[in-house]
Amino acid sequence: MAIAATSAAGSTAQSAFGLDFQSLLRIILTELTYQDPLKPLDNTQFVSQLAQFSQLQQTQSLNDQMSSLLAAQSATQATSLLGKTVDVATSSSTLSGTVQSISFNSGQPTVTIKTAGGQTISNLSIANIAQVR
Repeated sequence: MAIAATSAAGSTAQSAFGLDFQSLLRIILTELTYQDPLKPLDNTQFVSQLAQFSQLQQTQSLNDQMSSLLAAQSATQATSLLGKTVDVATSSSTLSGTVQSISFNSGQPTVTIKTAGGQTISNLSIANIAQVR
């Protein structure tokens, strides 16, 4: 059924009301189940509701694609730091070093730097990079 295919694609997306795609489908199905058969929607209302449903699916698809694009952009930005000297702000001080590697923890890029003193420091968030030289 078409509903199963579309619900898998949008199962992680949240609507403005905090409902996921599967919950929205349940609401629509419940509404159709209890609709009075002697007073069905006129064609204009039905087409309008289908258009709104289609727009919702497209918006969720666009949201998923934007998330993928942001992840790819973040990865590209992180890999461009390889070999660069950076200053990283930590809770106690600012560290300077050359970016040796990039890793991804839960989809978030982190860097490993090697300081001028030869110390290797791992799992530094790129959000904490204060300067790139």
